[in-house]
Amino acid sequence: MKRFFKSPAFVILIMLVILNIVEGRFDNPMDWLMSELLMLPGIIIGLSFHEFAHGAMSYALGDPTPKLQGRLTINPASHIDPFGFIALLLAGFGWGVPVQIDPRYYKHRRRDEFLVSIAGVAMNFLVAIVFSLIIKVIFIIQPTWLIGEVGNIVLDIFHYIILINLVLMIFNLLPVPPLDGFGIVTQIFNLEKYSWYYKVYDKGFLILLLLIFLNITDYVLTPGVNFVYSWLVNTIIF
Repeated sequence: MKRFFKSPAFVILIMLVILNIVEGRFDNPMDWLMSELLMLPGIIIGLSFHEFAHGAMSYALGDPTPKLQGRLTINPASHIDPFGFIALLLAGFGWGVPVQIDPRYYKHRRRDEFLVSIAGVAMNFLVAIVFSLIIKVIFIIQPTWLIGEVGNIVLDIFHYIILINLVLMIFNLLPVPPLDGFGIVTQIFNLEKYSWYYKVYDKGFLILLLLIFLNITDYVLTPGVNFVYSWLVNTIIF
């Protein structure tokens, strides 16, 4: 129990709760609860597919570790971190249980670590595209169904699936450890050869915590998600 209260994830959750209270997100509890229920499928799908993609890519590149640890599945129980799940509910961004890899099995370490790092965000983008196509097909085949109460709820759920996957994609692309974006830029620019790399990596949680507390992440997430979402709507759905 003491470890729970001292964990970095618990600190993040407390911060998120405080920020949401200050911003008045809980002023209408019923509206908030309804939106959270509509977001649940998107959160489960987004986190599960994101982590599965990391494991599947590492396994495809010769690393048996994800398979040995039971990560080659889209079963949410294998991937969802309780703190990251709650963070997505409270703040619109979160994380799953990181997939452990062993780069010693890779034939081309920098290239393969880059592919593993980018696999998760690529999967989130793919999921967003797939559900955009599903909405498009429904519009073509049965547009009147979406006008009804059930159809409207389903449409809202699909929209949340798209949005949450885009949030996961953009958030994880931030070049801050331990997010995927840091792994991507590390391999592109071979940052591990610099003496400051490990110092930055070790302080990654504190840096991310500061960015969240100062609301700087929103300056990247909001325009990034809105841009990609608008592109999907205008290109695929309509």
